[in-house]
Amino acid sequence: MIRIGKIVATHGLTGSLILTHVLDQSTWLKKGDTLLVEMQKGSFIPYFVSQFKGNTNKEYIINLEDIDKVESAKKLVTKHVYVNEDILSAFAKKSPLLWINFKVIDATNGDLGNVSDVTNTGYQWIANVTYKNKEVLVPLTDQVLKGVDIIKKTINVELPDGLLDIYLDS
Repeated sequence: MIRIGKIVATHGLTGSLILTHVLDQSTWLKKGDTLLVEMQKGSFIPYFVSQFKGNTNKEYIINLEDIDKVESAKKLVTKHVYVNEDILSAFAKKSPLLWINFKVIDATNGDLGNVSDVTNTGYQWIANVTYKNKEVLVPLTDQVLKGVDIIKKTINVELPDGLLDIYLDS
């Protein structure tokens, strides 16, 4: 599962919801797709999309099966939404925001740890990884990034010589 967004509000009186997502485009969701809503930490409830409309490139207005009243919809507001990797296979390699919790593996140093956050500096994406109890910023540029496997949830990188030393020596 990959976290793709959050339900941020209800819309109207018929149980419609507003889902914000991290994909920068509104073409990945299909009628009948399963959204997994995290009701409590580690507890996911599947909901099937019965209707949807792209509101913006980062937002959908969705209807879910069995949610037909605003009272039912309100229970889902503020909940994180996940989808299975196969729904996003075409988009996951383009959106580093989906890589949170992926394991970073360096060609020289091996397993560096999991991505805790991803930031866009305006010029490039940077992944935050905790390596040997130090926060390391890994640039996600074409020169460093060697591959992303969304099924295994791994990011293969080839870090520049000395990058980890900067963090470990401080």
